[in-house]
This record gives sequence, structure tokens and C-alpha cells, in this order.
Amino acid sequence: MSEIRHDWNLGEIRALFDLPFNDLLFRAHTLHREYHDPNGVQISSLLSIKTGACPEDCSYCSQSARNETELERETLMPLNEVLEAAQAAQDNGASRFCMGAAWRNPTDKNLDKVIEMIQGVKALGLQSCVTLGMLSDKQAERLREAGLDYYNHNLDTSPEFYGNVITTRVYQDRLDTLKHVRDAGINVCSGGILGMGESSTDRASMLQQLANMPIHPESVPINLLVQVEGTPLHGSEELDPIEFIRSIAVARILMPRSDVRLSAGRTEMSDEMQALCFFAGANSIFYGERLLTTDNAGTNHDQQLFQRLGLHATEIEEDPQDHACGSHLIQQAQQAQQQ
Repeated sequence: MSEIRHDWNLGEIRALFDLPFNDLLFRAHTLHREYHDPNGVQISSLLSIKTGACPEDCSYCSQSARNETELERETLMPLNEVLEAAQAAQDNGASRFCMGAAWRNPTDKNLDKVIEMIQGVKALGLQSCVTLGMLSDKQAERLREAGLDYYNHNLDTSPEFYGNVITTRVYQDRLDTLKHVRDAGINVCSGGILGMGESSTDRASMLQQLANMPIHPESVPINLLVQVEGTPLHGSEELDPIEFIRSIAVARILMPRSDVRLSAGRTEMSDEMQALCFFAGANSIFYGERLLTTDNAGTNHDQQLFQRLGLHATEIEEDPQDHACGSHLIQQAQQAQQQ
């Protein structure tokens, strides 16, 4: 197996982005085959369990109370509706069910309700993931005790560009939440959004932040900006598809063991673009008609694309609590901190 590194400098990552396209894809795909089934794709499904009225000012987000998107505000979904959605996702082939709530950070009372959802999803035989905003260390511990498999908290962009997108929290807040999640022994899901007006150096810097963590995120979602009318980023110049594919390839090279997920923006991608992303190292997608509040590629279309490309959904071989979320993961984090 190739060496797993956590000490990439920005110049090295920029050099990867600057490789001839074919050379970059060959390198990424070769590495992908070392660590993953080249024709296997992990399938997740995402549900907004609490929509709108978020106090943050994220420039891309339809759920921010500061953005005039006319999104209807909703309270936390009842448990039975969440579990019905989870069962439907499982019936359509999803192995992981992700739940997102538009909070800056959850209250302990809200967390009680989310924990019931996590336990219900786990009882169906699905992996569980939530994204709830910032967490304290004690809240992360409670989620671990509830059996949560993954916690999503994206870095969004580089530290240098971050202030152009969000001002209501600082970059370190995001890093602190990821540390709480890691220290609790929960799998980390963290990536970013491309096409927000950032430079290629910003894309390299964001991936550097992820790749130089003591333990790489188990899941790295790479989103293409979905331009929502009423948000400050609506009308932004669209990202060159080749640059997006390059970002997927570089993420695969930097984090060989991680699942690299094609997340938001797939409705704007051609089948050919997605095929190149899978070749470059993407091995996870979100299934279903919606991603929180934005459209997603339909399940039927994804099934047809998989058939055309000879791809198949990967199955859960064992409970990640047994090998990644437990004491072994905590020991890894402690050893990395000591080094």
C-alpha cells in the first residue's frame, strides 16, 4: 500500500492540480484501486429534519434567516416521519441515512430528540449520520453513546477565503467541532463547496486542511455550489467542470482511504462529468430527489447511470462502531496528538 501522509505542503498540492489532466487522473485512479473497489459506490440518503431559520449568514445557504430565499421554516420533524423516510431510503438502496438540522448548534433538549432518531435509524440496519452545527465535547460524547456512526461538519472552503463566505462563526469553530467529534470516537465527515468564487489555491488549501488532520476524515463530501436565488452567491461564475474533476482527483491522492463523495450539485453535472469523477476517485453519492433543500439527481437516473458504467452499491460489511468509531479510533487520535 502507498504511504498515507498527513504533512502535505501547499506547494505540493498545487503541483498536483497543475499536472496534465490525464496524468492526474491516472495517478488518482491507480491509488483509488489500491484502497477501494473501483466499481463500488457507497450510497447515502440525506433528509432535512429541521428546515430554515438558521441564524448563520452562510452566503450559499437557502436556510439562513438572513437570506431572502422564501424558504418555508419548519420545526423538527416527528420521529415517525423520519423513520419512514429512512425506511424508504433503505428500500432504494441506501446504506447510510444522514439527517440535517438548520441549527447553529443544538440545544440539549433538541439533542434528546435527535438521539431517538439515530437509535431508530440504527434499528433499521442503516448507518447513521447527522449534521447539526457546532457541538460541545459533551454533546459529541452523547452522540457517540447513542451509537452515531458519522458526524458531518464541512470546512466549506480554505481558511483564507472563509471570511468571504461566512462571518457568524470563525474557521477555528469548525475545527473545534471536528476535534470534539474525533475525540469522542465518531467517524468524521467533512469536505467543502467548490464554485463560490474561491481561487484554485483556496481549493488546494481546503484539501490541505483535511489531508493534514491527524486522522483523515472517513468521508469527504465535495459539493458543487448550487446557486439559490436570494443568496449572496446567486449569479456567481460557474466552476469549470474540469477543475471540479481535478479537485476530486487531488482529494483521492491526498486521502487514499477516505470515501470521496459527490454531494450537492449533481443535477448540474452531465453523466460524462460524473463518470470522470468516479474514475478520478469518487466512491460515494447521495441518493434521492432532494438534498436538504436543493434538488438532487433522481434515484432512477442514478440506477441507470450505474448500469451504464458497470457500477454497484457497496454493502455494509460490518458495523463501523466495531473498527472505526470505538476505542481504536480514540487511541489513534491520542497517539497522533502525542506525536
